[in-house]
Amino acid sequence: MNTIKIFTLVAISFVLASCNGQDKSKDNALNASVSKIEVIDFHSTNRCMTCNAIEASTKYTLDTYFADEVKKGKITFQVINVDKKENKALAEKFEASGTSLFLNVIKNGKETKLDLTEFAFMKGNNQEAFSKELKSKIDGALKAL
Repeated sequence: MNTIKIFTLVAISFVLASCNGQDKSKDNALNASVSKIEVIDFHSTNRCMTCNAIEASTKYTLDTYFADEVKKGKITFQVINVDKKENKALAEKFEASGTSLFLNVIKNGKETKLDLTEFAFMKGNNQEAFSKELKSKIDGALKAL
């Protein structure tokens, strides 16, 4: 009986070790070809007026100045509720626990996260000022691609 347990443990260890050594370069090769900007608006379930204004002004800016880039997939926009279980990993990746605004600039598969949260709260209720500054930040990120 002990021989069967030992054999089973050895077999499981062998399988786990062999899976660990698999070539994962195929995934990295696909990701290395990706260059785009992700605009991510995190929020909690209960949202204040400014939180809603940040989302609306971000959407306005993208629709007004970057419609072609959005249509082509060069820029994406996501609104993520950090309170939902399925969004936990993404929220943790960006260290977002409530309302936060990020540009995730992906160049050749490498990510650079730009935290725009402070700016978003400062200008969130002034669509014109918000849009002007967000446009400038996105324009700069596009030039970096």
